[in-house]
Amino acid sequence: MPTNPSLSPDTAAPTAGLAQHSRFFQRLQRRYAQELPLLPPGAPCHATLEPAFAALQARGYDVGTALRVLRQLVMERLIRLDCEAQAPLSVITRAATELAEFALDRACMHACAELDERHGRPLGLDGGADGAEGAAVPLWIIGMGKLGARELNVSSDIDLIYVYAQDGETAGNAEGRNRTSNHEYFARAVKAIYQLVGEPTEHGFVFRVDLALRPNGNSGPPAVSLAALEEYLQVQGREWERFAWLKSRVVAPRTSLAHPQVRELRNIVLPFVFRRYLDYNVFESLRTLHRQIRDHATRRSAGRPERANDVKLSRGGIREIEFIVQLLQVVRGGQFPELRRRATLEALPRLAQAGLMPQATAEALAQAYVFLRRVEHRIQYLDDQQTHLLPTRDDDLAWIAQTMGYGDCCAFLHALDAHRELVAQEFDHLLGGDEEAAGKRACNGRSCGAGHGKLPPPDLDGLLEQLPAALRERVAQWRTLPRIAALRDEARARLFRLVLRTAQWLNEGRTSVQAAVRMIDWLEPLLRRESYLALLLERPAVHEQLLHLLGAARWLARYLQQHPGVIDELASEALFAERFVPADFERELALRRAALQSTGEDDDEALLNLLRRAHHAETFRILARDVEGRITVEQVADDLSALADSVLRVTSDWCWSRLKNRHREVPQFGIIGYGKLGGKELGYGSDLDIVFVFDDEDERAPEVYTAFVRKLINWLTVKTGEGDLFEIDTALRPNGNSGLLVTSFKAYADYQQQRGSNTAWTWEHQAMTRARFVLGSEDLRARFDAVRRAVLTAPRDAQALRQEIVAMRARVRAAQRVPADKFDVKHSPGGMLDAEFAVQYLVLAHAATHDELIDNVGNIALLQRAEHAGLLPAGVGHAAADAYRELRRLQHRARLDEAPAQFDPAAVQAQRDAILALWHTIFGHDALEKDPKS
Repeated sequence: MPTNPSLSPDTAAPTAGLAQHSRFFQRLQRRYAQELPLLPPGAPCHATLEPAFAALQARGYDVGTALRVLRQLVMERLIRLDCEAQAPLSVITRAATELAEFALDRACMHACAELDERHGRPLGLDGGADGAEGAAVPLWIIGMGKLGARELNVSSDIDLIYVYAQDGETAGNAEGRNRTSNHEYFARAVKAIYQLVGEPTEHGFVFRVDLALRPNGNSGPPAVSLAALEEYLQVQGREWERFAWLKSRVVAPRTSLAHPQVRELRNIVLPFVFRRYLDYNVFESLRTLHRQIRDHATRRSAGRPERANDVKLSRGGIREIEFIVQLLQVVRGGQFPELRRRATLEALPRLAQAGLMPQATAEALAQAYVFLRRVEHRIQYLDDQQTHLLPTRDDDLAWIAQTMGYGDCCAFLHALDAHRELVAQEFDHLLGGDEEAAGKRACNGRSCGAGHGKLPPPDLDGLLEQLPAALRERVAQWRTLPRIAALRDEARARLFRLVLRTAQWLNEGRTSVQAAVRMIDWLEPLLRRESYLALLLERPAVHEQLLHLLGAARWLARYLQQHPGVIDELASEALFAERFVPADFERELALRRAALQSTGEDDDEALLNLLRRAHHAETFRILARDVEGRITVEQVADDLSALADSVLRVTSDWCWSRLKNRHREVPQFGIIGYGKLGGKELGYGSDLDIVFVFDDEDERAPEVYTAFVRKLINWLTVKTGEGDLFEIDTALRPNGNSGLLVTSFKAYADYQQQRGSNTAWTWEHQAMTRARFVLGSEDLRARFDAVRRAVLTAPRDAQALRQEIVAMRARVRAAQRVPADKFDVKHSPGGMLDAEFAVQYLVLAHAATHDELIDNVGNIALLQRAEHAGLLPAGVGHAAADAYRELRRLQHRARLDEAPAQFDPAAVQAQRDAILALWHTIFGHDALEKDPKS
């Protein structure tokens, strides 16, 4: 959202003394005049809280009282910083957060010290009664909400969950008596901490404490073991709790923050919050939660219109910004770890970078969030009340406007309304302002034939009655499908609504019978992943585009069944507007790996799955552009080849960095691509023909690079829950499958250049015409290019070469079985292989005298160059090139529909004749007669 000058505050800085209007500030000044100087200057932080707390204790205050007085000193300082010095929001929220962390740390230490003296330290089940070092069970105080996100407000309560590492019992006191269970010990600790922090006294409280977010809410135990928490989240955890745990963080005691089991705790929480697949189930749960909050706010303000002006809970308030951010994080955070940021202002730019919202929207929401949070603080400064309602007194409202930098209330209220309206519009765009609107959006503004979630799901017979005959026959098979009967009512309702919407679009001519039936085929194996049903209902445009693609190609439908998560790519506006950009792809992978590293999740399995998800998503984007006709067959091959190059680069870098016995930071290593990879002619599902070489004099090099290549091949080929990447073929390495897996570059060069007794065969030199240096240093690339040039330009007996290639072509064709009445675009006489063998001959026979044939530019360009060089009669090369392009297009379309690339010979007569003319020109009219199948 562009900055609106009319919303900007006046440029004049607030004058000193503005804090005095706050009645809370006045009370603090009167009550704690003697203690206020104890807090060192500047924004409160742990380094300044520590000496102030010690000074208060030195004056005779006990722990609880010292913490309460410290809180009052911090509040007085924050009011000055915020209202008079115009400190950034982050300074205020960070100070409030550090006060909470400090208070909880001191309270926890004090409470546990007293309990240890009475009962001994809590020990795990494997700990001894002697309380040996290392056996003590730690307690973790988990901050939820704004405390966990380090964005606490100045009059906030703190949402806490207490977790201890394991069950057991205490060691007993000095005499070995008074043992108690860990469960009881930590329950008493929770009570003691509350008395020190949350219980009101004459000095107030440090923070209001809320434990309602713990497992089983207020009916659950005050502290739970790690095992009990894990079981609860796996079995009973509800959708709304995922939003609560999104911001969770161990905040105290400080001595436990680095405990090894803290990572175990995070490993329990992360998969609960962030699901492995795109998770659109949360839309409905968050919509319900938001509706409940609005209903509560409406009831509270009934007959009290002043209560409707709530900057947190009313329409366009702080809560709606938080919901927007958290929803997108939970939906996509399982696949995109860089989105896992607790703080709202940290998450917003990452959502924009991930393409989940426009950059301008993210900036506008951030501006609105900062504005509303600053208003919230000023409301709370007035009387230290936990409220978010704008004051009704004119002088209070004028003071808020002035401290926000506005000259009068009207300008301030105008800015407030503008921010809230923007937030409300963005929220409604994402989630819908009410249930009815959401229902209309789920059906794309048309009747779905079913209610929006509240009506009981129709039975199958009722559904079938509403379907056209073409679809009814296929859906009727669900009567015998156990997984349909096993669906939850909510999931069955979603499924039936999807089918009804599809049927309606079929009746309207917006989709085809073939597409609709394929969608049913696609849905059946995925019914246990209810989030995909939710996605299609939430995004009608994705549903419609999915139908279009399913109807376009059978291979695409199969790909979607194997990798259903890629359908979310259909929601991207950039899907059809862009081509594959290797730098962007590799940069995004680096960001996601860094995000995994920051949370300690970058194990091999996580990285393997990250690579696979990224590769599948990019392949799907290319596939979608292909079937939509946005890119040509040549562009498809270029993009798929560039994608393979990127995957090889990233996987090689990651494997090398994780290789235990690597002997240098940067490997002296290269990958040479042959075949379709070398010629940049990859298709969907093509394997990679690769040769691995190294150029390293270190005596450990052969052993290290062999281990590296084995690891690399494993990373590329192993199947995980996300599938695999590529099949790897290394048969073109020197000496084929009997040769070394990775070869020194010198040995490779000697083999190719016929030096020594062990040398390459002619067919290996044919393969060299399409070889390409894919990965490695520029020096090694230059040396490979020199070897390739030397091989291609080596002196040869043209007649002997011609005979060898014709014999090789005959052997290849003899292995194929093509029906007599069909023309196979690849294998039949006049097919693509004839053109490819002809090009290989032209290169090997004439590259020594025609440099233009050395470049690896593909068969079409090489045929054209050969004609221009006078190596082919006028028209023959161009005609063969055009024919090859058309046969390649036909082959590509046939494969997309999983059909044989075999046609009526009459339909491709012109292409067949053009390539046969090329073949006869080079090899003679009798060459094909040596093929018994011709």
